[in-house]
Amino acid sequence: MTPRFQSFLIIQTAFIGDVILATALIEKIHQHYPEAKIDFLLRKGNEGLLIGHPYLRNVLIWNKKESKIPHLVKIIKKIRGNRYDCLINVHRFASSGFIAAFSKAKLKIGFDKNPLSFLFDKKIKHEIGSLHEVERNQKLIEELTDVNYSKPKLFPSDRDFEKVESMKDGKYICIAPTSVWFTKQLPAEKWIDFLNSVKGKFDHVYLLGAPADHHVCESIRLAVANENIVNLSGNLSFLESAALIKDATMNFVNDSAPMHIASAMNAPVTAVYCSTVPLFGFGPLADQSIIVETKEELSCRPCGLHGYKDCPQGHFKCAYSISTEKLTAVLE
Repeated sequence: MTPRFQSFLIIQTAFIGDVILATALIEKIHQHYPEAKIDFLLRKGNEGLLIGHPYLRNVLIWNKKESKIPHLVKIIKKIRGNRYDCLINVHRFASSGFIAAFSKAKLKIGFDKNPLSFLFDKKIKHEIGSLHEVERNQKLIEELTDVNYSKPKLFPSDRDFEKVESMKDGKYICIAPTSVWFTKQLPAEKWIDFLNSVKGKFDHVYLLGAPADHHVCESIRLAVANENIVNLSGNLSFLESAALIKDATMNFVNDSAPMHIASAMNAPVTAVYCSTVPLFGFGPLADQSIIVETKEELSCRPCGLHGYKDCPQGHFKCAYSISTEKLTAVLE
């Protein structure tokens, strides 16, 4: 008989997209243990994703940039005090393995790729390949739930929706043109060509991104003679962006966090893949999902799981060989 766990801790201290995908675990756990208390540990800067989440009791925040070790000790002390029935470590690196190992949780589950997995009670094989990341993650709790997987989900508040309501007065598309990794983002000139080709078809075009993306988004906006393009990079929170993405005619993204936001809102999304490939298991999950990638057979693609700051071959053909017509065809 499966024990009725009363408290869970999910650990995912990686990046924005990883946290969004891990929200599928919250959905699955709540489905099977609706009365259980669920906490989530993430890195400082990502907590805005989970504000007001209806199934979470606490969001624990680890500041990995300032006084990393003292903050780690403080977090471990807090976790030990909570004595969780079940700890699920989605993160595959030593820092989270250390937290799990010293957590005093009754059941500690994680992936075998974590260097401290020998200290877990259960370790699950992690393989890049046939499964989507949310399916891989839910292998961790399959024995505690079932074999079906839940999708990630975000919960913008009424205030988040109110913030963007005035932006929805017409037909609009959203574009998130950047990525943390250069080789995962379609070049700005490609987005400019695309926007010139769809000029006049939409009441609004919204460019989304973080504050650091403002310059790139502004260069795109200025290069297209279209007063309906609005640069919103740095002006919306994660959940406000999610609220806007939800009702767009289409959301155009790279293989990056905005793609996962669209998945979590079940919003229409077109995901552009440059150096990476959907086979890695990080593709879009929305009901209306379209993948755009080069038609050329490139021996150098994929060049890595996460991308690079520059094309290792110096030509970036995986991006430049994607035609504008492939993007515009999505809207026909």
